[in-house]
Amino acid sequence: MCIEDVLKLTPLLLGIVVISGCSQRGQLVGATSVAQLDVPDQIAVGFNHQHHNRYRSPITGEWRDGDDIEQILVRAIDLAEREILLAVQELSAPTIANALIAAKQRRVNVQVVLENTYSTPWTEQTQSQLKPHQRQRWNQLKQLADQNGDGTTTPEEARLGDAIGLLRDQGIPIVDDTEDGSRGSGLMHHKFVVIDRIVVLTGSANFTRSGMHGDANRAKTRGNVNHILRFQGSELAELFRQEFSTMWGDGPGGKLNSRFGLQKESTGISTAMVGETRVEVLFAPHRKRDPNHGLNWIEQQLGEARKSIDMALFVFTAQQLANALQGAVNAGLQIRLIADPSFASRSFSEVLDLLGVALPDRNCKLEQDNQPFHKGLNSVGIPLLAHGDKLHHKFAVIDNKKVITGSFNWSPSAAHTNDETLLVIHSPQLAKHFTREMDRLWDTAELGITPHIQRKLDRQRIRCGDGVERD
Repeated sequence: MCIEDVLKLTPLLLGIVVISGCSQRGQLVGATSVAQLDVPDQIAVGFNHQHHNRYRSPITGEWRDGDDIEQILVRAIDLAEREILLAVQELSAPTIANALIAAKQRRVNVQVVLENTYSTPWTEQTQSQLKPHQRQRWNQLKQLADQNGDGTTTPEEARLGDAIGLLRDQGIPIVDDTEDGSRGSGLMHHKFVVIDRIVVLTGSANFTRSGMHGDANRAKTRGNVNHILRFQGSELAELFRQEFSTMWGDGPGGKLNSRFGLQKESTGISTAMVGETRVEVLFAPHRKRDPNHGLNWIEQQLGEARKSIDMALFVFTAQQLANALQGAVNAGLQIRLIADPSFASRSFSEVLDLLGVALPDRNCKLEQDNQPFHKGLNSVGIPLLAHGDKLHHKFAVIDNKKVITGSFNWSPSAAHTNDETLLVIHSPQLAKHFTREMDRLWDTAELGITPHIQRKLDRQRIRCGDGVERD
């Protein structure tokens, strides 16, 4: 087996494969001495903050713990022979853009779908006209483009650091969620790539260096906490190709036959076998009256749990899922939740429900159907992260044998507005990887009502007293 075959079969290229001859075994450079967990046949997973692998950060040049999600994507793209279909909310990593350009130059069909907020080259944007979040992003990209680190981003450095500008200049076709003639869906929130009708890469990560590795001006950041999955199976790839085709229509311009958001024809749960593993997939959104919507499906998975439910969530604002977890607690199941700090303490966060508290909004109002747990859980935590990093996972592990994941946050917007991917993977082997990631987050988490949450509760109690209203 020579290098091309090894690259196609190695679990996820979590390190650099070094082979001195076709009869030699590949070795992972930068891997720690900790034994790697087995993965299911034709499936692999990587976590950019894990402790069991190492890579050199493209931002700082230093070795750091984790799997290099950017290089995992680049290596998969480098192996493409016929077709690359990429749909992601945001793509700003020039290395990924250059890999796509190289693929086009070797006559691979490359097509890209983006969220309209991120489909304009950043070098064409005027900083003063941007909203605060977009202005922060613009400054980050400008600093990342400063390749020689002299504090000045030259026009040439800016050109080479503008991923969307590079794609456009090389004639790679791009559509966004305004291609249907609308002002855009809620969010084109997918994060997937389909290669040669057989390989699918998907997960929680946007294709940005800030999200994968850290911020240019914050040395302690390590990027948002994310994961990526790689599947090798034609059945699953075809399901993703169909979703991509619906959004793509006839491509840029033309008949305005692209479909996004609720303009898409709603579909139900589809099943594909990847090796011996059953993978179920649902593409959002669905109307609230449609019983096939994603929140109903997650509620069903939670209801089938018999022993334990682990969750690592960026956004958790779906009351029906909090109610389902109350039922699981009442049934004696072991529940663990790690939540992103920036969302956990918002007034509409269901994390507060699990903690048994209610936080009025700035108008001293509570959500209409707010139902805090009668007894707050002490198994709800906030991870220890560098300032600027977010816990961006959207996964759950049911009974140590089933994984729920995808781009799908646990929110009504994900179910009823956005273009999203929601996966349920039936694999105890894969579940071990996600449980290990959960354990890693849990080891340093701050559990229960944190001082930050308590301060917010105290401030609102002083401000609102007992006179809170329900929306």
